[in-house]
Amino acid sequence: MKKTALILLLFGIAFGLIPTAIHAQSVQDVLDKMIAAQGGRNALAAVKDSTYTGSAEMVQFGMSGTITLYQKEPNKMRMDIEVMGMVITQAFDGDIGWYINPQTGAEELMNEQQAADMKHQALGSDSLLRPALYGITYQLKPKETINGQDYIVIDQVFKDGLRSTFYVDPATHLIYKIKTSGTSPAGTEMTSEILSADYQKEGDLVVAKAQTIYQAGQEFVRLKFSKVVFNSGLEDQFFKRTGK
Repeated sequence: MKKTALILLLFGIAFGLIPTAIHAQSVQDVLDKMIAAQGGRNALAAVKDSTYTGSAEMVQFGMSGTITLYQKEPNKMRMDIEVMGMVITQAFDGDIGWYINPQTGAEELMNEQQAADMKHQALGSDSLLRPALYGITYQLKPKETINGQDYIVIDQVFKDGLRSTFYVDPATHLIYKIKTSGTSPAGTEMTSEILSADYQKEGDLVVAKAQTIYQAGQEFVRLKFSKVVFNSGLEDQFFKRTGK
């Protein structure tokens, strides 16, 4: 049972990582400031792949492990988590979503909805730099107050209808929280929230070194990234199934 619950949790992780006169701004103004806050268009466009390595604390399970997140532009992603002596992998190779079942060690295809969710997550900087290429639109919403702090609110809408909400710090134009609704492996709808913190400069970019993930309002996972590497030359094959 514990392993089954852990599988559900890890799908949640992948599913499952941005002033006062907010209405005077256009959504493009805000997006441009978000891009500048992360390092600028040129710096973001120069990144062809990225690798984040760190720790993962599964709060509700009382377990800890290591996590490595890989992303290759424009649409490949892989996550490897080692916990309880198991290495659990989830990936999207640009066309297909797959994972390694920790109970059997076998590679399995994600179902249609899980693959669609991971496809959205796999999009890199192009989702901000060239959203029209992927049928993504952004909508500026009324500001919201969280714990006494006002945030700029933007909806990111994919052409298939998936919607994520960004809560952006108006002082820094870095993302504080992303909220997304999707489908769990059990086929039920679930809401995921990712809170980002500890932004630091890595090369020419500014990245979040800490994230806390909530599922249905409950704290699930705390991530801390100790190492970030850009442009290590990740091969396309690294994101594909081996066929085992």
